[in-house]
Amino acid sequence: MPFLELTLPCTELQQPRYERALEDVGALAVTLADAHADAPDEQAIFEPGVGEQPLWGEMVLTALFPAETPRELLLHALSAADAGLDWSRAEFRDVADQDWERAWMDQYVPLQFGRRTWIVPWNHDLPDGADAADAAVVRLDPGLAFGSGTHPTTALCLQWLDGLADAGALRDARVLDFGCGSGILALAALKLGAAQAIGVDNDPQAVTATRDNAQRNGVDDRLEVYLPDDEPAATYPVVVANILASALVALADTITARVAPGGVLAMSGILAGQEDEVIAAYAAHFDDLRADRLDDWMRVTGVRRR
Repeated sequence: MPFLELTLPCTELQQPRYERALEDVGALAVTLADAHADAPDEQAIFEPGVGEQPLWGEMVLTALFPAETPRELLLHALSAADAGLDWSRAEFRDVADQDWERAWMDQYVPLQFGRRTWIVPWNHDLPDGADAADAAVVRLDPGLAFGSGTHPTTALCLQWLDGLADAGALRDARVLDFGCGSGILALAALKLGAAQAIGVDNDPQAVTATRDNAQRNGVDDRLEVYLPDDEPAATYPVVVANILASALVALADTITARVAPGGVLAMSGILAGQEDEVIAAYAAHFDDLRADRLDDWMRVTGVRRR
C-alpha cells in the first residue's frame, strides 16, 4: 500500500515525546536514523543489549501514515498532541506502493568474500563462472536484516575466515562466533571446513535466526547457539567477535578467556581510529596484533599467547 511519510529532525531528549505524539495520532511505523550518517558514530548500535535502545544525540525521525492522511490536519493533530514540540520542521513525501520484500530481495545478490566464500540468498543460484565444486556457500533468508554480509565489518570477518581455510587452520576446528547475529560467520566457518561452531548472542531473536539459518544450510547438527547465561565454559582455537569497539574493550577478559593458547582471534565492529584502544585491551595476552581496514571499519586480529 502507498504511504504518506513524515520526516523531521530531533534530539535524543526530544525523541520520546515526538514518538509518543506520532503514535497517538495514528502513525503506522516510526523509525530513527543518525542525523550525521556521513560521519559514522559507534552509537549506531548494531547489537544493543536486550531491552536497551541506545540513540544518537541528533537523529532524523521518520513516520508513516496512510496515504490519504491530510497533511495540514495531521500537523494540527500533532500540535494538539504535544504543543511544546516544533512541528514546523516536518517534511512530507508520498511513498509509492511496492512489494517491499521483493525490493529488498532484488538488491540482495550473491556476494563473494576471499577465494571460496559465497553468501547467497536462499532463492538465488551461484553466478555464472563461480566454481560450484570448490565454493563454500552460505544461504541466508533475505528477510533477516542483520548479518547479511553487506556491511564492511561482516565482510572483514568473512575474508579472514576464508584466509584461515586456505591456510588449513579451520580444518576440523571448533569455532566460536561471539555476538553471532544471524549466524553468518559461524555458518561460513562450517562451510569452510570447521567441525563445530558455537554461536553466542544476547538477543533471543539472534539465537532464533542463527538456528533457522543453520537448518537452512543443513549444518544444524554441528552448530549450537546460546544466550550468554547458557553458554558452556570452553576455549576455542578460532574465535571471531563482530560487535562494537566499546563492547570489545569492556569484554576483553571474557573474550580472551575463550581463546585457547595458540588460538586466533578476529574482532570487528571497530571504526577507524578506535583500533588502538582495542589493541591495547588485548595486548597483554595476544601476539601479532594487527589492524586491517575496509572503508571506515577495522578488523583487529591476533594470536593468543601460550
